[in-house]
Amino acid sequence: MWDQIFSSRMSRMTASEIRELLKLLDQPDIISFAGGIPDPKLFPIAAFQDAFAETLGPDTQNEALQYSASEGYPPLRDWIAAQMAKLGIPCTRDNILITSGSQQALDYLGKLFLSPNDTALVSWPTYLGALGAFNAYEPHYDRLMPHANRTPADYAARAADKGGKVKFAYASVDFANPTGETIDRAGRESLLDLADELNIAVIEDAAYQSLRYDGDAIPPVLALEIARKGSIENCRTIYCGSFSKTLSPGLRVGWVCAAKPVISRLVLMKQAADLHSATINQIAITKVAKACFDDHVSNLRNAYKKRRDYMLNALSKHMPDGVTWTQPEGGMFIWLTLPDHMDGATMLAKSLETQRVAFVPGRAFHADGSCGNTIRLNFSLPDKATIEEGIKRLGALLRS
Repeated sequence: MWDQIFSSRMSRMTASEIRELLKLLDQPDIISFAGGIPDPKLFPIAAFQDAFAETLGPDTQNEALQYSASEGYPPLRDWIAAQMAKLGIPCTRDNILITSGSQQALDYLGKLFLSPNDTALVSWPTYLGALGAFNAYEPHYDRLMPHANRTPADYAARAADKGGKVKFAYASVDFANPTGETIDRAGRESLLDLADELNIAVIEDAAYQSLRYDGDAIPPVLALEIARKGSIENCRTIYCGSFSKTLSPGLRVGWVCAAKPVISRLVLMKQAADLHSATINQIAITKVAKACFDDHVSNLRNAYKKRRDYMLNALSKHMPDGVTWTQPEGGMFIWLTLPDHMDGATMLAKSLETQRVAFVPGRAFHADGSCGNTIRLNFSLPDKATIEEGIKRLGALLRS
């Protein structure tokens, strides 16, 4: 009965492989490299305890438990604007919208730009959550390759052949989920050139921007565009940030930074969807960010850098010939490419049965379902001993 009355967009919406795999974490004998999960032992618990106690104190308790502005808590937007300025993105609170995690921002941006049969440019592979957010708006996908020789006219012609227009390019430019790779400065500049030629938006997913362990920081795409055009109000780049990978994923606080005409339309969506993100969470995040953000993120970098190095060393010791992997300068992920005849989903089933090691098969990160011989490993949650044992087991499985 229900299938006959569901909307057509539901056929494009499928369960996230990652969300399903996270259910395995309840099994104590599973070694999981599956989720993109911060280590809860590193959460700034004391700072949040103090922040919530203060938030529910007499000075702010009524405000914290009340409805709030759809744009978000003004002191939090001011703090974010100051952080954006440090990245070369001068802006004001009016350029900031608070969202319920950056995932909500991706959903809103899909709704804002995509009509059925329009084209979104994404990397191959790309963030699975972005595909999930955009799929509801029934787009087609084309492969975004900042260093390739494809012309803007070719992108536009392929989109027209599919019955729509290219509307945006989506990119996670720093330590991307799932590959851990970073787009260099020349690639970012090329992305801006392409966007100007096609007259499209650029969605810059900066969820991992703070988690750099090696190398020199590269300016965000939005900063590079402001340097070209003088003001955020002249820019087509939309920056999506999040506290999920730094302070806490459970509070679901993210943000969008963009020109005011974009923010004003996203606010209308926010009002229609959930009115505003949780006021108490926004106030608490503000207090914790002001108290310890820089020091806390520094501690995260130190801890996660060691775990990345543990995993890279273990891969070097235990992986058989024919397996290659990325060397991320930051973030939470390493991307493995297996020999062509291997399939990540098949390997996962065998791994869970015989080795009790979980990871994410790579096919789901590709908009066309290709490249089944890839897998994603997360290094931010497990400790050194767990990483060593888990990679050893995976190596034995691949050798078999």
